[in-house]
Amino acid sequence: MTSLWTVSINACLGGLVVAVGAWLASNTLSISGAILVLIAAAAFLWWRGRTITLIWAWSTLLLGMECFAWPIATMWQIRSAGTEPSDEEMGAILSATLMGLFSAVFWIAFSYGLFNRAKAGAGPGESAQSPKKR
Repeated sequence: MTSLWTVSINACLGGLVVAVGAWLASNTLSISGAILVLIAAAAFLWWRGRTITLIWAWSTLLLGMECFAWPIATMWQIRSAGTEPSDEEMGAILSATLMGLFSAVFWIAFSYGLFNRAKAGAGPGESAQSPKKR
């Protein structure tokens, strides 16, 4: 069983990861907006994460969704200018799309593995295939 302070520290660290991901995905997010995302994410992770594995499963899932939203936000920002995108802007859209989708698939697959590990009940030092008998 993990202690409350360990869960709290990991929820804060997971919230920091989510906030940095949101800040990187959106070029227009201010510092106060990033702090708001940090507080909201840490509160959500502390609420949903009964174990460290669940906290990081939710953190990586949120990070994957941010990576998926990054190309959409990039396209939105470029198209909101109202002019036809230049070759440089089209290159930025292509880069954001390729890297965003690749990163999103990675982080969502990673979170899927962590959710499966949490579902199997494997803790530190235990494997998911052979749980310790008490």
